[in-house]
Amino acid sequence: MTVNAGLVLEGGGMRGVYTAGILEYFLEKEIFFPYVIGVSAGACNAASYLSKQKGRNRTVNIDYVSDPRYISWKNYFQSRQFFGMDFIFDEIPNKLVPYHYDAFNENPTELVVGTTDCKTGDPVYFGKKEYGNDLLTVLKASSSLPFIAPEIHYRDRILLDGGISDPVPLKKAQLDGNRKNVVILTRNEGYVKKPSKLQFLVKRKYPQYIGLQKALAARYKLYNETIKYIVEQEEKGDVLVIRPSQPLEVGRMERNPEKLEKLYLQGYEDAKKYVTALAAL
Repeated sequence: MTVNAGLVLEGGGMRGVYTAGILEYFLEKEIFFPYVIGVSAGACNAASYLSKQKGRNRTVNIDYVSDPRYISWKNYFQSRQFFGMDFIFDEIPNKLVPYHYDAFNENPTELVVGTTDCKTGDPVYFGKKEYGNDLLTVLKASSSLPFIAPEIHYRDRILLDGGISDPVPLKKAQLDGNRKNVVILTRNEGYVKKPSKLQFLVKRKYPQYIGLQKALAARYKLYNETIKYIVEQEEKGDVLVIRPSQPLEVGRMERNPEKLEKLYLQGYEDAKKYVTALAAL
């Protein structure tokens, strides 16, 4: 079944295993979309969904989470990267759990990946025509969180996590022509983001990036406004929202495989409830 709508995916670090569970169900039931847009973990999970590799997201995000090369304080102390970005975006897809690039490229679905320009603080989006064979590079940029991952230099830009400047890129999906959209969130209903207490560290860490400083300072407002807009669009009937049905026990940098597995299965089970609604879009 091809759903006549766009698919919009929030990030959230390891909370993204919820999205992975949903996409696994979609893949098994051959539920697809003509357009997918995501940031950070959302975009990464979308890549394996669109290469149609069943079980790959679970393997990468749960089976490897106990490997210190994936996520550990050792990584941080050695290279100031809590997540092993080279391990995740090179060794895993190119050696350990080979990514099917050909299948992805042959898939007619568009995948747009959101990133943040460090100089301006504005969102920068890359579609298939823009990144070509550089999919992993833009996924890495979209997933590079401030403080715990280095900036990514790509096409005369300096990029970081896409969730900073556009946490749930619904408006971009609409701008690209998708009147109806399915939005997968990785926070419970009612979640409100609070202002960061570490803004003084941002100025110290990134003194040369005024745009990034402003974007990080305003991030909580943008997130809350985005969720408000999504709810309004849902009430109008233009958006179908899927979000965790049970209280979250998983954080952005969760390393407990049992908690991750539970959230993954929650996503898989939640997806089943929306099949009829998806068909009606």
